[in-house]
Amino acid sequence: MSTRIRVGIRCDAGPHTGVGHLVRCVALAEELTARGVAVHFLADLGGLDWALQQLTRRGLPLHPAPGDPTGLVAAADRLGLDAVVVDSYVLPPEHSAALRAAARTVFAIVDGDRRGQEADLYVDQNLDAELSPPPDLPPGAIRLAGLEYALLRRAIRDLRPAAPPSASACAAPRVSGTARRMGGDVPRVVAFFGGTDAYRAAPVVARLLRDTGAAFAATIVAADAGLRAELQAVTPAPGQRLEIIDPTDELPKVLADADLVLSASGTSTWELLCLGLPAALVWVVDNQILGYERTTARGLAAGLGHLPALRDSAAGASAAVTVLRDLLTKPADRAALAARAWAAVDGRGCARVADALINAVS
Repeated sequence: MSTRIRVGIRCDAGPHTGVGHLVRCVALAEELTARGVAVHFLADLGGLDWALQQLTRRGLPLHPAPGDPTGLVAAADRLGLDAVVVDSYVLPPEHSAALRAAARTVFAIVDGDRRGQEADLYVDQNLDAELSPPPDLPPGAIRLAGLEYALLRRAIRDLRPAAPPSASACAAPRVSGTARRMGGDVPRVVAFFGGTDAYRAAPVVARLLRDTGAAFAATIVAADAGLRAELQAVTPAPGQRLEIIDPTDELPKVLADADLVLSASGTSTWELLCLGLPAALVWVVDNQILGYERTTARGLAAGLGHLPALRDSAAGASAAVTVLRDLLTKPADRAALAARAWAAVDGRGCARVADALINAVS
């Protein structure tokens, strides 16, 4: 593939918007650059060092996010872009319309509602998206929908097991490296809630884990100093251990050794499924409810509930504690979750999306 194809990616990250849009765009950028496509990010990263490192470590150029449609078209002209990927809940649709009017191929990553974005290609990587009636699309536009188009980073794809986890592994002893057991005396738990944990979910989940009374060894990601302090204030029960770590690029490797993962129901869900990990999900913000309901209804992950209910409702917290206690003490239940998860996402979504984007430009 010649480097004559140049693609811009317009997405943002920040303390309140999170990093999910950036992470899936980085995954697509990895696939495109591997094919010789030049990729440029036009983004506001909200001052997040971790977000900036995702680009610098991959050699992906970062340019200021244009503030208006005219500025975006001018940036596309200056960089010689053949196509622009748009992934945002808040970017006004006039930006994508201006790009199309300027004869640029536009590719929009959406989650159900296309939010008025004008594009030639749409991808909705969510579970069962292909079963939902497609939104009204511009004439000639193509929609790619479903988990077969899930955009997953190379670090995740490289750690995907070659075969689904087996229930027979429940009694296997713990091993080192990236090998992962499905059972044993003390389950290893990993809890993370995105690059910013803007809604402070980690301490809530740490307290739920403690209240199970079950034994575990948990690694919990603290997105900032305030969250670290809250987590350090959680005193584990006998037989329980909490290790608090900062956000890390090594998280995929940490996950691969887990017996149970606790996370928000966001873009990271598809990464957990691809890895064949038993997971319990929290619905944190409104735009996560559809994915949460579909994923838990299909038995691909367990559901803990809505974060405000876990924090403020005794009944909600009690129900979540029961779910967690069962997962911690029943290796066979974790194994069943893991096998269904592994079968749901094959990890080839980036390749399929890159094929469609390059074909549209060509």
